[in-house]
Amino acid sequence: PYVLRWATVATEDNTFYENPGFDPQSIARAAWEWAQQGEIVSGGSTITQQLVRQIVFEYEERTEQSLRRKLKEAILAWIMTQQFSKDRILELYLNEIPYGNLTYGIEAAADVYFDKHASALTLAEASFLAGIPQAPGVYDPYTDFAGVKARQRQVLDLMVLHGYLTSEEADAAFAAPPVEAGDLASPDISLVAPHFTVEVKRQLAELPGIDPVLLSRGGLRVYTTLDPGYQALAEQLAAEQVAELRDEYNLTNTALVALNPNTGEVLAMLGSVDYNDTSIDGAVNVTLSPQQPGSTMKPFTYALALEQGRTAADILWDVPMGYDTGIGEGYDYVPVNYDGRFHGPVRMRDALANSYNIPAVTTLRDVGVDNLVALMRQLGVESLSEDPARYGLSLTLGGGEVTPLELTAAYGALATGGNRVSPYLIERVTDRTGTVLYQHTPQPPQSVIDSRVAFIISSILSDNTARTPAMGSESPLLLPFPAAAKTGTTNDFRDNWTMGYTPHLVVGVWAGNTDDTPMAEGISGLVGAAPLWNRFMTEVYDNPELTSLLEAPGLPPLRSDFAPPPDVAQRPVCVLSDWRDPRAAEEGCTRTRNEWFVVLRPEEVTEMPATPTVPPTETVAPTFPPLPEELLLTPEGFPTEVPTLEPQRVEIEPGLWALTVMRLPDEARQVLAAAAESTTRPDVPGALPPVYCEMTHPYPASDTVAVQLFIAPPADPVDALRARNWAYENGVPIVPGFDCSDEVLAQVTLEPTVDYDLVSGATYRIDSPIAGDQLFGIVPITGTAAFDPVRVMYYKVELGIGENPEQWLTIGDIHPEVVSGNVLEYLHADALAPGPYVIRLVLVRTDGNFLPPFPVPITVVPAPAP
Repeated sequence: PYVLRWATVATEDNTFYENPGFDPQSIARAAWEWAQQGEIVSGGSTITQQLVRQIVFEYEERTEQSLRRKLKEAILAWIMTQQFSKDRILELYLNEIPYGNLTYGIEAAADVYFDKHASALTLAEASFLAGIPQAPGVYDPYTDFAGVKARQRQVLDLMVLHGYLTSEEADAAFAAPPVEAGDLASPDISLVAPHFTVEVKRQLAELPGIDPVLLSRGGLRVYTTLDPGYQALAEQLAAEQVAELRDEYNLTNTALVALNPNTGEVLAMLGSVDYNDTSIDGAVNVTLSPQQPGSTMKPFTYALALEQGRTAADILWDVPMGYDTGIGEGYDYVPVNYDGRFHGPVRMRDALANSYNIPAVTTLRDVGVDNLVALMRQLGVESLSEDPARYGLSLTLGGGEVTPLELTAAYGALATGGNRVSPYLIERVTDRTGTVLYQHTPQPPQSVIDSRVAFIISSILSDNTARTPAMGSESPLLLPFPAAAKTGTTNDFRDNWTMGYTPHLVVGVWAGNTDDTPMAEGISGLVGAAPLWNRFMTEVYDNPELTSLLEAPGLPPLRSDFAPPPDVAQRPVCVLSDWRDPRAAEEGCTRTRNEWFVVLRPEEVTEMPATPTVPPTETVAPTFPPLPEELLLTPEGFPTEVPTLEPQRVEIEPGLWALTVMRLPDEARQVLAAAAESTTRPDVPGALPPVYCEMTHPYPASDTVAVQLFIAPPADPVDALRARNWAYENGVPIVPGFDCSDEVLAQVTLEPTVDYDLVSGATYRIDSPIAGDQLFGIVPITGTAAFDPVRVMYYKVELGIGENPEQWLTIGDIHPEVVSGNVLEYLHADALAPGPYVIRLVLVRTDGNFLPPFPVPITVVPAPAP
């Protein structure tokens, strides 16, 4: 069609129908360059010259950058112009040039990309194809559709410039199909490892010393890193996985990359489960397509924390948290865990192994988003922007986009002790005579992560016991030999990931739908990706022919564990899961487990704080000086204000403290509680000192001084306040003592307010309406009434008339059931006269007494006119 001819001429040679076969100005420019620099550095060949170069010259002459070759090319183009018409030359050109993906000539290109004859091409399709021949290895619609689309825009603009189209016609063509990869036909090409082969072809065009013309006409031998056994295994297992999950989970596609982390060789690259299946966009190579990685980013967040002096035994608080994202809306980012629960104080090992979200976000806040972006780019993840301002704290939960190939290589750095892995596909290229045109040069190891840190992260990711609470003891992450693994799931269920490795092999698996439609709600990386990773790793290690590719001098034996580097040591630490019962604080550490710690090297000691990184080998009960006599008061002489007592405290291991505390008799506790209640802050509802402040923890009744063990709160005062709230309500012993200053309390959103009863252990509140609301009609009263039926019989909601009611009426009925964040009762304000009222939530104990009510003053107003 004429639109194809116009597009080609406007793009490649706008003077084609007027020139004598060559451009005299370009020949003169080439002669000047040869005289000045000794070589030709500019292009400018006409369509006829390109055709001559394509069909006449041998490879050596075609790649020669000399004035002799340029003159010979021009002379032969002039002779061709004398012997053939311009239309005949254009016909020869369009039938000879490559359009990528093994297509030669426009008829083949139209058939492969659009499943039609060239004569039926539209302007949009013709301009799309006309831009490809300039660099068919680069402009590949199946791997970089956006790049080819941008090239089409250039072609259309050139057609406007040279008078073939109006601007309006060009804009309409650009907006017409193809506008997305799904508008292309899938090339029905029988290739071994098609995604890998297409990517190799693309890379060949970018290699130094490889002439694109020779690449399109043949004559090269290309030796790649692909192993047919690995590739065939990936294809077989992926097809079985998708067939098993497609109907139940709406999962239609998966991708897999297998790398040798010690060399960077890509042993298998499965870009989709079926290259020729257009219904799943099978020709798209997902291993090179940016996707959200979910929690597979967390190991690198924790690696940064370890490099900044934290330890795997550090206690992180998995409690309800809000984070200031800097957009002026306070603590506006409120993440949740995948299981919808909070787990309180957890070691860093457990936080990472079980993939808890809140500790990871807190850790990223502490180590810095900019540092995580910098680390990932140092590891070769270039899909992430260099500008950290584009990302927030959700980056550690997968809030950026990376390609599976990049992320697999990043995990390869953990497998090799922190050395960057640069994946490569092409080993060497020779011509038909055997002359080596390109040879891959191995890169020397580049340390990006401290080897001690990389080992500790690998230890955590291979710890099946640590991850059992969230993943189960027999999860797909457990192999018959030591292996580290991490899953990832996006919160909209569009992406499932599993990244895993041994010291010899790293495999990354992605599962989902190429068109980005969500899978069934609830599917996780443990279900969608991990089974494929498990089967692939297991079958590779069961096949001596495949594992023989991984063995090399200096590497540990196959199936061996990760070898600890020098300067790491194991020490026992307390198991925190035993501390749910406050009585455990008195009994001390009942169970321990070993944890790995970084041992500082001599040159590092002067750069680090004086506190040793490695705790003592044995936990020794510390000794404390006795408390001053004047503080050991009788109940009668107890002060009427809350005393300020600073317990003696010693950190016996990361996050675990021993304290001397005063055990008070019941009478003294009552005096303390009364004094605390009298100092309640009226401007901060619920901020009762018994929850937050120094020395108001309800210690066991005794008048002696004793040593107790407590878990330390976070260092950040706002985090500490949230941790103390959660710990107090869930019976976790936390170091008492807190600065109840106006400055700190003002930083924490305490709504909905929480009322907590020390004796009954009940939590109750009204969330809505709030104090001062004006109500009309039928109003739901929502909130929480959580209690132990052994101590509390029921709750009820009462209504009082006026600002200071003397009588109370029960709204609705009494309720023996527990309510959490839901409707407690309904207020029929339409049946009340306008004016002030108070509603209150009351819990009635089993002894008939009320707990202190939770009041909310309101005003009933007439319903507004329709």
